[in-house]
This record gives sequence, structure tokens and C-alpha cells, in this order.
Amino acid sequence: MTEAADRVFTNAAVHTLTEPDEEHEAVAVRDGEIVRLDRDDEIRFLEGVETEVIDCAGRVVLPGFIDAHTHIENAGRFLVHADLSDATGSEECLDRLSERASETDDEWIQGFGYDESDWEETDRGYLTRTHLDRVSTDRPVVALRIDMHAASLNSVALERLADDISEDDLRRSDVTGEPTGVVVEDAAELVRSRIAPGYDETRELVTAGLEYAARKGVTTVHDMVRHSRSPRIYRELEAADELPARVRVNYWTDHADSAIEVGLVTNTGGERVETGAIKTYTDGSIGARTAKLSEPYEPADESESDSDGEWVVTPNDLRDIVEKADDGGFQVAVHAIGDEAVEAALSALEATANPACSRHRIEHAELATDDQLERMADAGIVASMQPNFHRWADDGGLYDQRLGTSRRRRTNRFRRLAETGVSLAFGSDCMPLDPLFGVHHAVTAPTHAQRLSVTEALRAYTIGGAYAGFDDNRLGTLEVGKRADLVVLEESPWDRPDRIDGIDVAMTVVDGEIVFDGATA
Repeated sequence: MTEAADRVFTNAAVHTLTEPDEEHEAVAVRDGEIVRLDRDDEIRFLEGVETEVIDCAGRVVLPGFIDAHTHIENAGRFLVHADLSDATGSEECLDRLSERASETDDEWIQGFGYDESDWEETDRGYLTRTHLDRVSTDRPVVALRIDMHAASLNSVALERLADDISEDDLRRSDVTGEPTGVVVEDAAELVRSRIAPGYDETRELVTAGLEYAARKGVTTVHDMVRHSRSPRIYRELEAADELPARVRVNYWTDHADSAIEVGLVTNTGGERVETGAIKTYTDGSIGARTAKLSEPYEPADESESDSDGEWVVTPNDLRDIVEKADDGGFQVAVHAIGDEAVEAALSALEATANPACSRHRIEHAELATDDQLERMADAGIVASMQPNFHRWADDGGLYDQRLGTSRRRRTNRFRRLAETGVSLAFGSDCMPLDPLFGVHHAVTAPTHAQRLSVTEALRAYTIGGAYAGFDDNRLGTLEVGKRADLVVLEESPWDRPDRIDGIDVAMTVVDGEIVFDGATA
């Protein structure tokens, strides 16, 4: 006699996202595993006295989303501190920072996620110390740009950090030569280290970030961790059976020696928390004008000198990092945005013994050339990319401002990756943490070379992420024998491909257990 299911999801439009995609009406789950996908009338044979039956009312059911590149602690910061991500200009940023200052006794007044590229042209520069001094002249104030590669400081904060900030990472006025309050790359990292939370606040931020991820249908995160207590907190939450998602911890290269010394390797861990890759930079970001390009950026004004970005980690140092991590049994994830940086990352990863077996990754790869994409495909290197970055790819947007029209049209060419055969995994980089927002931008991208079909984009956010995390045998598609991680959507993305970002998540399920229910939220 067939054993009854613990839970069944019926009256649904189930998409397995396998190749080819299969459609069913119902899913049966037992002990956290999918045991059957079928018609409603067939699934009923698995209903027992204690089986919970969930009527999906015709809604779409997909594999749970896998965010292959995110920062959960930062997601929590947007929820706890001043959220500047949708501010329409500098004045609104200052209002939100001032509101935060009035509601907290914290020493530092913190804001996260401002994006000056979306503001009116007359207000389009970075926030400066002149701006932030209006928030406070006696407490340090910091506003992190959305890409986290640039930070804006008020005079108090700037004075406090002055002795430790490299002149190369300090921006000065072209007119007066005085510091503007804007710092980039290593100096921005210094700022982040100075405002790093203690254990209790980290737990608050991580918990808030994970709850938010569940509301967005995310069942697995690949978290990029640097100088954080979050790995400890993840394992404590797992031990207490309070972790609402699977977490793959990708440790920054700062931690490589320690991780290797204590015997960690990629894929060690349990059902919910695994050790992932060693993560490193090469260059910075397009928004901060620090991504490493083969040709200079478009000048911001007539007085700006030519710049083609900068190395955060030099190619020689990168090769050493990759060799050490690969020899130590680690997958390697290399941040590379500009075409020069992608070349350095690709060359270093190609030199390892078997990059395809190790599933080494290039994070972002925004300006990869045709030749580089073909080499990535040949070497089996995963492209871990962020479709939400296409929010900056329209006429007059950030990429036009920084790169000009021709290069803007060559950013994030997902169709070209698919044609070349590169393994593609989608993540958010917390800009914002929202898979449907990313899928929307992949489907509606400005050019054919940048655009995917709905099914292709969803696969990159499910089985693509599973493959990048060595989890494709248990996650990423809805199949018998795989874990019951799934998301229920209020509407079909195939029915409204032009507004996928407006679709709500009705329910998120991990191991067959409901971790978010929109009906009770």
C-alpha cells in the first residue's frame, strides 16, 4: 500500500522547469521530498487522514528561487536602517537619514542603497559631506551607494577615518582639492568594517533578511560573506530548526587561509547550511567608475580626466588566490565586471586543473566579450549574473552615463550566453533582493542579445543557481526525489511577461514546510 503524503498542493498550474518544461496540476510531498507530480484526481490517492491539502486556486507553482549572489546581512540593513534605494533625489535621502537619526541612539547614522543615476540630471552626483553634514554635525553619518563600492561620509565620519583612508580611494573636488566625502573600494570596505554590527545586531539583520527573502519566494541563497558573524548565526538557526532557507556560505578570500586550515572544502555542511566558494574581487563597479575597462569611461564633466577603472585585486594576486583556493578544494567565485577584469578572471580560472569540475564562477561578467564567453563555455565556468542590472540599461540610464550607448548595449548579454552555451545562474546582489524583479528585466531587456524568454529566465533563477551550487541533483526543478522547495505565484509570468515584477508571491515552501504564506502575512 502506498504511504500517504504529508502535504499535497492541488488545483495548481505546476511548472517543473525541466527540459522540456512539464505541466501538472498537483504536487505530493512526504518527508520534505517530492513523491509525485500528477493530475489532481491521481494525487488524491496519496491523501491520508493526516495529509494537509492546500488548494492553490489555480495559481502557478514553480521550483523555489535560488539567489546565486546576495548579501543577506545587507538585505537586513535596508529594513533596519535608512533605506535609500527608492529615494528620488538627494533631499529625500537626507530626509530619510534625518528620520533615522531621530529614532536611534546608535553612534553611526547609516543609510543604504542610494542610486544617483536615477535622479534628475541637476541632482545626479554622489551624496557628499556637504549633503550629509545637514543630517548631523556631531555624529558620523554614512550613506552607502547601491553597489556598496562607494560610500558617502559627513565631516565627522571623514575626520574619524582620515588616517586610514588611502588617497587613491578618496575623491576630491576638482575645484578646491578638498575631500568630497566620497570614498570607493578599499576605503568603502573600511567604512563597512567600522559600522560592522555585533552579534545581537547581526542576528537581527540576518533574521530580517531571511524573512524578506522568503516573502520574495527565495528558498536558497548563496551569501557572499566578509567579516561577518552570519555563518555562526546560520548554523545556530539550523540547529534550532529556525532557518527558513538553505544557505550556501561563500567566504571572502580574507578567510581562505582559515577555512583551509580547519579543513573546510566546498560542499561540506548539512541540509540547510553548506560551505560554498572562496569569493574575491578583481575590479570595482560601473556605478563607482571602478570596474576595469579596456577603454575609458564616459567623462562625468569636461574637467574629469580619462579613467578606465581600477584593479581592486591585481591579476598577479588573483592568480595566487585562485591557485590556493582551488588546491584547497574550493570552488572560486571571482567578481569581474569590466572586460579587462573578466579577462583576468577567466585567465586565472582557466589555469586550474579542471574548472568545469570545480564549477568555478565569474560573478557579474557584465561586459564579457564574445571571445571571453566562448572561452567560459569551453572551460565550463559558470556566469553568475544579475538580471536586475538591466534597470540601468535603458536610454539615458547609468550605463549610458558611464559607458556610452555602444557599450551599454553590450552589457549583460544573456541571450548571447545562452547561444554560446555558458552555464547561467541568476542572483540579485541585493539590488534589490527580488527574483521576479530580475526575471522581469531579463525578459524585457532593451536588446535581443540581452533578452531571455520567460522560461529561460526562470530556469536561470532556479536550476541555474542549483547547478552553480552543486545542488542540481536535489534542487532547481520539480521532480520526484528532489526536495520540496517551491514557490506559489499569484499570477502566471507567461501570461503577463511585460509586468512580471508586479506579480506577488502567495507562498514559499522549503522541504515541504510553508515558510511564507501571503494569506496570513
